[in-house]
Amino acid sequence: MNSREIRIIGAGLAGSEVALQLAKKGWKIDLYEMRPQKMTPAHQTALLAELVCSNSLKSELITTASGLLKEELKLFDCELLKIADQTRLPAGSALAVDRNLFAEGVTEKIKQNPNIRLHNREVTTLDKSLTVVASGPLTSDDLVVSLKHFLDGDNLYFYDAIAPIVSYESINREVVYLKGRYDKGGADYLNCPFSKDEYEVFVQALQESEKYIGKAFEREYFKELSGNQKINFYENCIPIEELARRGKDTLRFGVMRPVGLENPVTGKRPYAAIQLRAENKESTAFNLVGCQTMMTQSSQRKVFRLIPGLERAEFLRYGSIHRNTYLNAPAVLNKNLSLKNKKNIFVAGQLSGIEGYVESIASGLLVALIIAEGLTDLPEASIMGQLWRRLTGGTGGLFVPVNANFGLLPSLSDPIKDKKLRYKLLAERSLEALITYLNDQ
Repeated sequence: MNSREIRIIGAGLAGSEVALQLAKKGWKIDLYEMRPQKMTPAHQTALLAELVCSNSLKSELITTASGLLKEELKLFDCELLKIADQTRLPAGSALAVDRNLFAEGVTEKIKQNPNIRLHNREVTTLDKSLTVVASGPLTSDDLVVSLKHFLDGDNLYFYDAIAPIVSYESINREVVYLKGRYDKGGADYLNCPFSKDEYEVFVQALQESEKYIGKAFEREYFKELSGNQKINFYENCIPIEELARRGKDTLRFGVMRPVGLENPVTGKRPYAAIQLRAENKESTAFNLVGCQTMMTQSSQRKVFRLIPGLERAEFLRYGSIHRNTYLNAPAVLNKNLSLKNKKNIFVAGQLSGIEGYVESIASGLLVALIIAEGLTDLPEASIMGQLWRRLTGGTGGLFVPVNANFGLLPSLSDPIKDKKLRYKLLAERSLEALITYLNDQ
């Protein structure tokens, strides 16, 4: 790669990280973002790196896979994590951000960089230029068609859901209470407690709710709703009503698990609970954690107002479901994350089969290092290394999006039954291996 000029298609989390990483290494970048000229069903602004689902980048504890991944990214001087830290909100041990301030920060940093030229227009064709496609899970149909020429038909689809946001003023503070699970990181969540009767009414309402049938561009993919086929949801964003359909106690032992959420006044644990997380620094808006949905807006108003404390909820954003697009990565990507049939085209972010905010940022950073520094490998003990291997390792069978998890890492030499201790040792081994690797370069 003699030329130090490149074009990047898509300025989401992955594309923005690629651009900023390459720019600080002296590359000249043409960064293309089709918004606001052409919007997606999920985005609401023209800002770069807009977060369209949760505003949480998950835990910062290294005993979690997401926390470990963040620590690994810091070793590589990750640009977007710096902006996330500058725009963070109280969220216990999690890194939650004010989504608008975060996106504004990324947008401003890219616009001010003299090595980056930002173009707000859609790219629909792929040519011989050195290119990173980071157009995300809502890649435009025309660009998908162009990609298909080099994929031998290996394009897959799944469905992704986002949760609603309600105004703070509409929350009944006489019912909800502040508390973090197990009191970790402070009382940063509002908790809506359910009695047994309230929970059963809520679950039944979810099961009987009216479902969204898709916008015009999606209806071809939502036709399963009226048939007998099972919709291919991404497991980490399953709509709450789909979980309710799986059994009356599924929610109570999952996203509505009340363990560690005893009322600080009464000391009593509710039968079930839904947590609300602040969306902005002013705490005027709260996200319904775990309440991703494909219900119609009228059903959302009816069903979510059954949640104790949300009887008069004012919806600032309704939940929604949309089609996501990703590649069958092991079949179509080289080890360096370029297309097997088009080696000048690299793929980053969720389109490559990575799932999750921090994972998308990591993917962008990896691609930048591969292009700029010729990175060929990372330690097997690292989360970043294993995410990379999963995309290019030919796992066999149906490929599904991958996110950071300790199951990706090689086992410890000595079995450890205590999960927390095991994760701690895996994390320490990972960081030590990565630091040693970087020191040897």
